[in-house]
Amino acid sequence: CAVLFVLMSLVPWRYALMPALAGLLPKILKDFQQTYTRYHGMRHLLAGYDIAQDRLFGIIRRRKRSKEFISFLKIIRRRYPNERRLAIILDNFSAHKKKEVLSWCRANGVWLIFTATNASWMNRIEAQFGSVHYFVLKSSYPKNHAELEQNVKEHLKWRNSNRHNPLLKILQKKTYVI
Repeated sequence: CAVLFVLMSLVPWRYALMPALAGLLPKILKDFQQTYTRYHGMRHLLAGYDIAQDRLFGIIRRRKRSKEFISFLKIIRRRYPNERRLAIILDNFSAHKKKEVLSWCRANGVWLIFTATNASWMNRIEAQFGSVHYFVLKSSYPKNHAELEQNVKEHLKWRNSNRHNPLLKILQKKTYVI
């Protein structure tokens, strides 16, 4: 089981046609995607990947503090029997290492395994986010965060029921992981 945060923001509607201009203005489009003002704030996908069952799941939150992380760990814990110890692979984000997170994990049979610094690519969940990016973030322009959240939920449901889809496998292989 692995956990990761993904940043999601709304692309302003007036720029929705910019991908159509990609052939004409590739540099402008590339720069725009990284520099536009995020007037509507960000959302964070807290996601887990069950390696044994090949299932991706997640919740969306406004913030990514230790409080939100603990609430996500509780969701993960409920998915498995209490007598089963869980090993969760994650990056070195500071919210993952707070005292309250570590004490909750000790009390609930959860082991946190941190990837090496600057090596989040070693986490198996990274390959799973290619499809989220391709199908949800890159190919749609939701009007609000509720629509974005609905798109992500629908994709996760579709992804889990079509996990043997050849296109998903191609997107996963594009991301190198161990």
